[in-house]
Parts: sequence; structure tokens; C-alpha cells
Amino acid sequence: MRMRALADKLLLPVATLTGLPPEVVQGFVEGTSTGAVAAGKAPKGKKRSAYARKYKAAFKRVAKNYKKRNGEWKKDGFKRAVKAAHKEAKK
Repeated sequence: MRMRALADKLLLPVATLTGLPPEVVQGFVEGTSTGAVAAGKAPKGKKRSAYARKYKAAFKRVAKNYKKRNGEWKKDGFKRAVKAAHKEAKK
């Protein structure tokens, strides 16, 4: 609420200088700020395929079988986990 009152106090001198009604000035400022926020958003990427979603879940499930107790990969563990995850995702 305080921010709104502060913004109104800042916009009143602008309205008097330009000769425009305060509502018009406020609407213009709010419109430009929301437009800037929308323009600043990153474009959406490509949609994940159903297979990619299944593979990701399968990899998370099987990865623990190919890791050591300290979290490092076993010998050829990552390669074998990828192969097992693809095999499971194809089902």
C-alpha cells in the first residue's frame, strides 16, 4: 500500500507538467512496466517429448545401481546406466 501511495506522489508532478489527467499518466506508466516485464521473459523452449520424460525418470531410478556408496560412478557406471535407462524407457 505504501508503494502505491509513493508512486502516486511521484506521478502527480508529472501529470501537472504534462497537463494530462493523473489517471492517464498512471495507466501509461503501469502499462509500460508490465510490458517491460513481459518483454524481459525468456522465450519458451521446445516441449519435452514423452520419451525424454520417461528416460529422465528411468535414469534417476537406475543411476543408484551404478554408483558407489560415496556417490561416485562405478567403472563404466554412467555408460551402463544410460543404456539401462534407454532400455527401460522403451518398454
